[in-house]
Amino acid sequence: MGLHRAGFEVVGIDLHPQPHYPFEFIQADAFEVNLDDYAVIHASPPCQGETAYQRRPGHVAPVDTIGAIERIRDRLSVSGSPFIIENVPGARRALRNPILLCGSMFGLDVRRHRIFECRGFEIKQPKCQHDLQQGSFPQATNRKNRRKTVEVGVWRIPLEVQQKAMGIDWMALEELSQAIPPAYAEYIGRAAMKHVRLNGTSPWASSITPG
Repeated sequence: MGLHRAGFEVVGIDLHPQPHYPFEFIQADAFEVNLDDYAVIHASPPCQGETAYQRRPGHVAPVDTIGAIERIRDRLSVSGSPFIIENVPGARRALRNPILLCGSMFGLDVRRHRIFECRGFEIKQPKCQHDLQQGSFPQATNRKNRRKTVEVGVWRIPLEVQQKAMGIDWMALEELSQAIPPAYAEYIGRAAMKHVRLNGTSPWASSITPG
């Protein structure tokens, strides 16, 4: 959605069905599908191998996040298109000169720090503004105090509260738990679109989730 708002025509690619995906969708292996016709490619390798939730035994499936990032970078480098690789801050050692985005940068009631390796175009690193996040939201754990931001991907917080905080109203809880706010991709997409317009290429973007 963020790439769409930045002006791109978007095609999504994933191994698994995505019934709520709002744009053209191809169910395929990102390592096998033809990526030659896209002006920009946004990839989100599985993050479970580096997520903070690993501290909870049995909470996430074992995934080689670092290996997936390295494989998809090799794949995207061959395509010749500018690209973005997104992941959690725990995967920083695998991403090259990433920027970090936070909901506080966009007036959202989530922090949800995510990092992005952006290749082939210039982009600026904004600053977190955590001090501006002064909301009062239900906590999902055994904390006594209400939260200043919304925790995402938990059953004990109303789905509509999480959707509003993320700026997403078309996803179920399981999908929302793995999503990034569209504001992140829009910020990056606008920088990528500037590059596309300067170079006279077609504004097609592919959003892929290699798994």
